[in-house]
Amino acid sequence: MKIVVILMVMCSTVTGNKCQPISTTQIEFKDMYECTVYGYSYSEQVIIELGAEFINTYGAYTKFACEQKELV
Repeated sequence: MKIVVILMVMCSTVTGNKCQPISTTQIEFKDMYECTVYGYSYSEQVIIELGAEFINTYGAYTKFACEQKELV
């Protein structure tokens, strides 16, 4: 049986800053579609919560990947 998991990070355009993992409210999904829709939706929520000043000051942005894993 396969499941899909999401991995999400917050990154910055500021030199020297490294991407940091973001915890998400959901980790496992039944397919790539659900994971991808969740990733974009959750990214929007995070960006809105951080606000324009933070995003513009640090050049902050999110990245995510949905990966299929074999459940043993």
